[in-house]
Amino acid sequence: MADSVFLKLEFYLLIFFSLVLPTAIFSTMLLKKALARSIVLLFGMLLLVLAGIDIVLLKKLAWLARSSLSSLDDGFFTSEMSLSLYLLPAFLGGVGTNVISHILIRHLREAEDKFDREQPGHWR
Repeated sequence: MADSVFLKLEFYLLIFFSLVLPTAIFSTMLLKKALARSIVLLFGMLLLVLAGIDIVLLKKLAWLARSSLSSLDDGFFTSEMSLSLYLLPAFLGGVGTNVISHILIRHLREAEDKFDREQPGHWR
């Protein structure tokens, strides 16, 4: 058990980057009454970065599990069950992309409205 992947730093980093930090980001976005666009954009980009970090950590843990003596590690990180572990980074990446898209669409809508006010007779 001393050689277990569940006792490695990478496993605890995976928990932090997959669960703790995203929960803090989602809580902040949902509980705050007002957020600057730049902060929302930063949160969206951070979610994308966290998804990438999760994938790297999952691959590293799968490699460590293959070289581990523990069958529990092997069964968890290198079997079909490991596919379910990749759903969380996919979710984080999808939400991050949607948040960034929301900010960009809103900015473009406001830019178009400003153009229409400044150039009232111009063809769109």
